[in-house]
Amino acid sequence: MTEEPPAAPVTGGKVDGSEEAARPFDALGLTYEKTYAHLPEQLAAIDWLLAELPEGAQVLDIGSGTGRPTAERISAAGHHVSGYDVSQTMVDLARAQVPAARFELSDVRALPDTPGAWDAITAFFSLHQMPRADLVATFGRIADWLAPGGLFVLAAVPLDVDDAPYEWMGQTIRATSYPAEVYPELLRGAGLEIVHNQLSVFHPDFPGMGAEEHQFLYARRPRVPEGP
Repeated sequence: MTEEPPAAPVTGGKVDGSEEAARPFDALGLTYEKTYAHLPEQLAAIDWLLAELPEGAQVLDIGSGTGRPTAERISAAGHHVSGYDVSQTMVDLARAQVPAARFELSDVRALPDTPGAWDAITAFFSLHQMPRADLVATFGRIADWLAPGGLFVLAAVPLDVDDAPYEWMGQTIRATSYPAEVYPELLRGAGLEIVHNQLSVFHPDFPGMGAEEHQFLYARRPRVPEGP
């Protein structure tokens, strides 16, 4: 896909839980960016996308945060990035820091269906604050939103928790995740092919935080077979 982005951005909104999910990010603002800005595996995932994307690709960034590094690097490479976040603070920061991309306030669960609209979708640690049933449904919708051959990058903290209280960066959040072996199966169940699956350990630069295990998955929507 190389056409220009639509005249108006895809709009969404809030659902139950959106305001609670936004609260810690409204409070943290740029502190979140400074803590995770130099995450090597995230930068490597962006590099992989940039090497694979067609010219002028349409990219959806779910949980776009401050816009850095994801939207900033992808838009700087000439692609059209639309970022969505539940935190108004994050949206405001992203608009100021990355004017080349679009940013809107919305929960991913409130976005309308746009089948085949995106060449790539990214979700860096942004799908942890919804019940498991919503998470599985979101993977299915993401797969449908991708164009044939489209790419999905997911970063997660693999844990066996479902909507449980979790202390993170001085904030109490409601966290949902799965063990590392489950995420590839969920993406395959949504119809995606796994291209890369990596576990790593990161030490956030934030007082009182210990090491985090991270999981990075690259996936692709299969291309439609050509006819005879």
